[in-house]
Amino acid sequence: MLAIKKARKLIETNPSDPAAQIIARLVLALESATSISVAQLYQLDDKRFELALEILDEWRLDRHYASKLRLLDSSNLAQELEASAINPQLAPTA
Repeated sequence: MLAIKKARKLIETNPSDPAAQIIARLVLALESATSISVAQLYQLDDKRFELALEILDEWRLDRHYASKLRLLDSSNLAQELEASAINPQLAPTA
């Protein structure tokens, strides 16, 4: 989450800066599952472009772990259902 903190600082420090606006659009696109033009990212200087790549990397890693957690939750639910089928007294109550 370090890249997001860097992005927030950049955006809050100078919201009218074109680089800050592009980074903000990137973050919003990732959060809302919309798109951003790669051409916009190419407008960034090297330092800001690296920040954009860090944001993408962290976002991708977070999505990976989130999907793993969903998989584990699904696995746990399947085990609970299997156990309740074997022993109805163990059935989860709602």
